[in-house]
Amino acid sequence: MKTSGIAIFLGLLLATAMNVSLAQDTTSSGKSKAQVRTITGCLAQGSSSNSYVLNGTDGSTWDLKSDSVPLADHVGHTVTVKGAVSNITAHNAKEEAKDAASSTGMKKTNDEHGDLHVESLKMVSKSCK
Repeated sequence: MKTSGIAIFLGLLLATAMNVSLAQDTTSSGKSKAQVRTITGCLAQGSSSNSYVLNGTDGSTWDLKSDSVPLADHVGHTVTVKGAVSNITAHNAKEEAKDAASSTGMKKTNDEHGDLHVESLKMVSKSCK
């Protein structure tokens, strides 16, 4: 009987700890801190012939790279991409710093910028709005 009480207590403690860690998966502005992101926006040519930029519908901007997805085929299209954020720790630290600055009276924006390694792409529209 005493063992089952301890097991229940440990289970509740674990469940509480998991909920706390899940609640911390976003920044104070609500931006995701996840390693893998799904972002919709307009795909544009970057500064060089093999670089691409996704201007997200949420105001974010992402430099895209991919070894397997033909990004060039979708320049000028509205797309939804799924991929891994490059250097997630540094990226999230930078976003937290911007959030902290906005809490001191600076204008709060959703101008997240990062590097994304694209794993998949789905075309939403053949044009950007």
